[in-house]
Amino acid sequence: MADIWISDLYGKEIITNTGRKIGHVEDVIVDFESGVIASILLVKSDQIIRSENTARELAKNSVKYERVRSVDQTVIVSEDFKKQ
Repeated sequence: MADIWISDLYGKEIITNTGRKIGHVEDVIVDFESGVIASILLVKSDQIIRSENTARELAKNSVKYERVRSVDQTVIVSEDFKKQ
């Protein structure tokens, strides 16, 4: 996949490769050691941080960036078969 600016992700709709709408990119988590995007968030990160169960909320409201297949007008991700 071509390089992309993080700012270009914000607000884009996230859709699985099977057509299921997941939500919109509200925030991102960056791995600064490797310099890559780790996850895209469906809610603002401060909402997750303030929740009582941060790990559960993070799992429920994020998509690992390794699932991203393409970014154009929308973000296309591979279908995740495990239910959260």
